[in-house]
Amino acid sequence: MSLPKTSLSNPPAYVEGHNLLKGKRVIITAAAGTGIGYAAAKRCAEEGATILISDIHEGRLADAAGRIQSALGVTVETCLCNVTSQADVDRLFAFAVETIGIPDVVINNAGLGGTADLIEMTDDQWQIVLDVTLNGTFRMTRAAMQVMQGNGGVVVNNASVLGWRAQKGQAHYAAAKAGVMALTRCAGLEGAELGIRVNAVAPSLAMHPFLAKVTTEELLTELTSKEAYGRAAEVWEVANVMVFLASGYSRYMTGETISVSSQRG
Repeated sequence: MSLPKTSLSNPPAYVEGHNLLKGKRVIITAAAGTGIGYAAAKRCAEEGATILISDIHEGRLADAAGRIQSALGVTVETCLCNVTSQADVDRLFAFAVETIGIPDVVINNAGLGGTADLIEMTDDQWQIVLDVTLNGTFRMTRAAMQVMQGNGGVVVNNASVLGWRAQKGQAHYAAAKAGVMALTRCAGLEGAELGIRVNAVAPSLAMHPFLAKVTTEELLTELTSKEAYGRAAEVWEVANVMVFLASGYSRYMTGETISVSSQRG
């Protein structure tokens, strides 16, 4: 069934910043490229934050920093970090404290997907998705709370509606994202005692060039048709919700996961 075209069916005009993070120091992982991480980094800078971005790809990381610096005229610190390595995570936070200071906000965007039917999935396919997506978020959240305690702060995790939904070929990714949601709930409860809020976003379908490259046109059409607006989200629309969770506007919230989607079921 085709959906009627409405104003919501078309991507909106880009929303300008409102200094929601003025004076804040923010770390964003997996921020190279053109996806949610880059959009979140750019949005945080537009909202007045001093940002440190990380990724595993040195060239793309430098390019992302350069694009933000050129667009906004701000300094962007960078640090290579593979979230499957505790040594890398420790080095990232040490570098952050040295360059931008103790972070006020950490946005955990790093994750890894893939498609494999469970009956044919190998242990390696399962393990790498879980290690990057869930264990990496655990390592980053733990390190953030250790560094932030005594100062307070905010952690924003990137989950997915697949933590709630079922999708063929996504058992490993869905399990990892459900784990991120559970981690967020428990970390939010523990963080409250330390003055640290922990929340998550759960996007459904956010369109960017890499997703279009690794996903079949048939599947993208199917997923898009299930959205109430009949379109995928722009990556910056997801980033806007991350900034809301990072800002004082969400101060009463912790342990929550917000669905950035037109449906949960």
